[in-house]
Amino acid sequence: MEQKPRYRRVLLKASGEALMGQQGFGIDVNVVDQIARDIAAARELGVEVGVVIGGGNIFRGVAVASRGGDRVTGDHMGMLATVINSLALRTSLVKLGVDAVVLSAIAMPELCESFSQRQATAYMNEGKVVIFAGGTGNPFFTTDSAAALRAAEIGADALFKGTQVDGIYSADPRKDPNAVRYERLSHERVMRENLAIMDAAAIALARENNIPIIVFSIHEEGGFKDILLGAGHCTIVENEPASGKA
Repeated sequence: MEQKPRYRRVLLKASGEALMGQQGFGIDVNVVDQIARDIAAARELGVEVGVVIGGGNIFRGVAVASRGGDRVTGDHMGMLATVINSLALRTSLVKLGVDAVVLSAIAMPELCESFSQRQATAYMNEGKVVIFAGGTGNPFFTTDSAAALRAAEIGADALFKGTQVDGIYSADPRKDPNAVRYERLSHERVMRENLAIMDAAAIALARENNIPIIVFSIHEEGGFKDILLGAGHCTIVENEPASGKA
């Protein structure tokens, strides 16, 4: 019997750093292709997918501010980096025959369309993968906040946060062999204990819109599809966790 996905429409958030692979900077095409394959597998299940990618593999606005530069200008430069990453992902999806479109919060019509909630929803209803570039279009907001905002705007059933590890741990599992992975947490506990999976604005927005956040490893090929089918390794952050201990 064919399995049905747990979610109809999702927003996938991937960090820009994930696109570097083993490089110290820039884009590893092999990594982008792998993420594209995972998205294509989700589309084959009938899941509608929106995507937000950070720009930290190219530029981080907060780094400019920390060195005495102008934060607003730095954040605008970071937004441009997300456009570069979004165009790279679209290229990899098109190679697989997946219809994808980039919508940017910053107008640049020669490269991509400008974002509107109505157009984004229309494209997703048509079955296109919609890649949201340019963050929120405003300085001082992270791409995590942009992901939570876009998830709410498109009516996503879940926000998938692709990270370097397969969930939320009590400590960094790469440094602490005794770190414990949580299966389920509440939005409230994540905020109360300052568990660093997304910034507070993103967590609050997801909580207010009752959007579960699913944290998983972006580097585990096939993991995205597995979780959509109710398997795989992840941590689920939701308003009413099943365990009652979150």
